[in-house]
Amino acid sequence: MTEEAPASGPAGAAAEDAAAPKADSALDARIAALLKRDAAGLVPAVIQEEETGEVLMLGWMDDEALHRTLSTGRTTFFSRSRNTYWVKGETSGNRQWVREVRLDCDGDTLLVKVRQEGPACHTGDRTCFDARVLTPRPAGDSPWVASDMDAERGGDPIGKPDAGRAGPEASRRTDTV
Repeated sequence: MTEEAPASGPAGAAAEDAAAPKADSALDARIAALLKRDAAGLVPAVIQEEETGEVLMLGWMDDEALHRTLSTGRTTFFSRSRNTYWVKGETSGNRQWVREVRLDCDGDTLLVKVRQEGPACHTGDRTCFDARVLTPRPAGDSPWVASDMDAERGGDPIGKPDAGRAGPEASRRTDTV
């Protein structure tokens, strides 16, 4: 997940944004009743590029973040590490313009379709899922293999491409999910 500066300025600038997820938000009660939240009151939000179908990132929303997302047309998340709200692109300029929000069949995950400006990931990658590709292996082998990360990205690979597989797709990194 990509996190940026809080939605209302530096941490602690607004008392309401520095608090834990809100139980009393302006989210429509009919929508709130459909949500199944975790113990912290949060729901995962999968962010998807509207035109390409690429999964860009995963963020966390409580009722207030969802309300802000629906009412502003900009993705707003709750940062679990900083305990505050943040709007994607407010600091980086890599904004997400909300086109559609869907709730899954269980009510425990949101799908937010957006028009993404610039990269979605704080690393500069198009998506937060570009860095490591886990590929299933045939039965009897190790359960997965991870493709090497690009050297210029400065990341450590968590495995090596399966040289025994035929074809270039064995070690090719893809940008779509």
